[in-house]
Amino acid sequence: MKYKLVVCDMDGTLLTSSHKISEYTANIIKQIENNGVKFIIATGRPYLDAKFYRDSLKLKSYLITSNGARAHNEENKPIVIENIQKDLVKKLLSYNVGTDIHRNIYLDDKWIIEYEIEGLAEFHHESGYSFNIDNLDKYKNEEAAKVFFLGKDKDIENLEKNMKKNFQNDLSITISSPFCLEFMKKGVNKAETLKKVLKILNIKPEEVIAFGDSMNDYEMLSLVGKPFVMGNANQRLIDALPNVEVVGNNNEDGIGKKLIEIFNIIL
Repeated sequence: MKYKLVVCDMDGTLLTSSHKISEYTANIIKQIENNGVKFIIATGRPYLDAKFYRDSLKLKSYLITSNGARAHNEENKPIVIENIQKDLVKKLLSYNVGTDIHRNIYLDDKWIIEYEIEGLAEFHHESGYSFNIDNLDKYKNEEAAKVFFLGKDKDIENLEKNMKKNFQNDLSITISSPFCLEFMKKGVNKAETLKKVLKILNIKPEEVIAFGDSMNDYEMLSLVGKPFVMGNANQRLIDALPNVEVVGNNNEDGIGKKLIEIFNIIL
């Protein structure tokens, strides 16, 4: 099979644990692009945040962001805008998540939180993208790209079970890490938006390679012809895709090394 596109998650996949793209993997990505293979980032992060990393690779490519709620073309024009409707945003923000859960909302290019928690700014330090602190009750009557909750692993696990009872029929629900529970418009995920991009590019799913590390990558990895799970992946994803090859971890250039093998790149 001649693969025409590589699509890659960011956190825990393309990025190291210090939230950077290694020089080694960046060079491999540039080589495959020079050979005519397209490279697309597909992430739960918002557009402006992901755009920094794409631009750092000097790529002119599509971007899939907010877990598929947004997509932009090579000219940075939005081609997918999928928002949670107002009444469901209100229900999410009115839900009693408890005092130990941190609430977040994406409104187009804005990320709104109620208060800062440890490690949050560091997570986005590399890109320079930052949050705004405000009262989330002010946004109960607005549409949102994504609403998400941060907390300790066990607290998020319990919250997921409880909130699914109330929202699984009305919203897409996913886990992007053991400490992050996310809600998007019903039917929105990375795979559904990738399908729209592939149609524009005239590329078949079986001609696509994908890398991911968490449950918000599940649909995308299930769609493509050659999926790979990272060695550092969430165990839930590994268990959900038992027949998918596991590659090296994100701190050991797992993506770069696998791309060298697939495309026979000589360093």
